[in-house]
Amino acid sequence: MFRRILSAGLLVWGLAVPPVSAASSPWKENKSDHFIVACQHVPPDFVREVIRTAEANYIETMTTLGFTRYKGWAWGSRVRITIYDSREAYVDSSHYGWSAGEVNPASREIVTFPSESGFFDAILPHELGHIIFHEAVGFRDNVPLWLDEGVAMYQEKARRLGADAAVRELIHTGRYMPLDVLSRMDLGAGTDRDTVDGFYNEAASLVGFLINKGEVYRFARLCDELRGGRRFAWALRKAYMQYTDPAELEKAWRRYLNEAAD
Repeated sequence: MFRRILSAGLLVWGLAVPPVSAASSPWKENKSDHFIVACQHVPPDFVREVIRTAEANYIETMTTLGFTRYKGWAWGSRVRITIYDSREAYVDSSHYGWSAGEVNPASREIVTFPSESGFFDAILPHELGHIIFHEAVGFRDNVPLWLDEGVAMYQEKARRLGADAAVRELIHTGRYMPLDVLSRMDLGAGTDRDTVDGFYNEAASLVGFLINKGEVYRFARLCDELRGGRRFAWALRKAYMQYTDPAELEKAWRRYLNEAAD
């Protein structure tokens, strides 16, 4: 079992989300083309908004990442979103009290609850970002954590818009983490909040740079190479060509951040 802590929730690898147990009230399922939403007492209006937002996020994320040619999922392989009635019910069902949700990309499952602020703007698009990204790259250990998290964070519009400015502030205050440090990091429960926030902002900014300044089709090719088992440095060189190694990518990214600030 291997877990990675997220700002929006918990990413679970190789572990099925605990099955929904029978309770005093039956679980109801609401289905759309790409999703199944399971709940007990969650208001129908909220469920309809979850489905509407999830379908919109699905289309937007596939387009943003250049994955429009991928088959995606539907019908028998739909993503299951289990929504507990409250944080208390979520925690009582063996989920961490500090998390806002859990996602298992391998089994396409999201578990959460409706009372968390930012549910539609951050949590849902973030978790879907993880699933969609791993549909493209698979589940090998050659994907840097910053790339995985950066893709998910990039789906949060507020983070996407503010990441570059946040990284410039990290540079200005001497708290910037070079890419080689970022690439070795694995966040855990003991990681301090400033480090976590810095990691996520750098990851979101760098992914945005790869997508917006390198043409989205190149990002899709990078994911293709990673899916084929290539190490990140090799995949980067093959997809983007002008970056001979991650250090060249970092130089170009830093140059862009400096120029954008002028």
